[in-house]
Amino acid sequence: MTAIAPTSVWQRRTAASACLVPLASVYGALLAVRRWVWRRGWRQPWRAPVPVLVVGNVIVGGAGKTPTTATLVQHLRQRGRRPGIVARGYGAPASDARVRLVADDPDPACCGDEPVLLARATGVPVAVGRDRTAAVQRLLQRHPEVDIVVADDGLQHWRLAADAAVVVFDARDVGNGWLLPAGPLREPWPLRRAPAPTVWVLRTEPPTRPPAAHPYPEFAAQRRLAPTAVALDGTRRPLVHWRGAGQAVGALAGIARPTAFFEALRAHGVPLATTLPLADHAPAQTIRAALHAALAAGGPRQWLCTEKDAVKLRPADLPPGVTLWAVPLEVTPSPTWFKALDAWLASAHQTAPRAL
Repeated sequence: MTAIAPTSVWQRRTAASACLVPLASVYGALLAVRRWVWRRGWRQPWRAPVPVLVVGNVIVGGAGKTPTTATLVQHLRQRGRRPGIVARGYGAPASDARVRLVADDPDPACCGDEPVLLARATGVPVAVGRDRTAAVQRLLQRHPEVDIVVADDGLQHWRLAADAAVVVFDARDVGNGWLLPAGPLREPWPLRRAPAPTVWVLRTEPPTRPPAAHPYPEFAAQRRLAPTAVALDGTRRPLVHWRGAGQAVGALAGIARPTAFFEALRAHGVPLATTLPLADHAPAQTIRAALHAALAAGGPRQWLCTEKDAVKLRPADLPPGVTLWAVPLEVTPSPTWFKALDAWLASAHQTAPRAL
């Protein structure tokens, strides 16, 4: 089984994390140099001919960015906008620098699991590439109808100018408040740069401790498991089925915090016979191997997993007699955030003629 990084060590300032503060200081100095270069104007961001809205976070690990992106895109469509998505495509080959349209090759091994999941969940065009600027250009060339772009996990990609940014936090807030590797922060918080003229904080879970102060408008969101699980063949079953099914059920998760998924299932009353925590973006072959090993050891034949895991598998990938059920994660922001978003859309960002 693939080892999982224990991100819980970043929740408090301990002797172990303090030993890494010198490395964090080096990382912080590199970030400061980067900010200085951009402030001097030696590097300039590229501005798209349509509004760009970034969804990201400042801490390592999943805080609910992808389901937040899906919810945001669905809201934009309901408001009559024609959104498109750009993403990095984690899980795709690191050596592949090409820009891809998910519709051209909807294979998570090529495009990454989250972009394929977003394309299926939203029905909008999704472009994938390490260079978000090139991804936006390709997206707009192929889909000139797109009038707003949502950049999934794009907060640290400074080359693409953003018009608004959503910074997503879960219960961890900023952890111990230190930069990597002594803490979970990708960059200092509050932000020491302006990622966009408008910045919102969205909390998908209440913080477990008083949150770090910041100057941005803050909104709450509800993060929960969907009430229905979906098998790889499309069969649906209420999650409550496993509360008293009388049969052993296992759970696996190849996400940043597998234990969060397992705890959410248990909170719904699902008794888990066994759990398989896998590395974030675990490839299909790793999931298959873990299931085969669990079956050989006498493990259950019914398994619950995240959508990010299920999107990489087909029914034929499973061991004989094993069924895998994906339990979607839903993020529902408060109505006040949707009101702020609608006001932002109406006040300043109408579609402009483009020249690519």
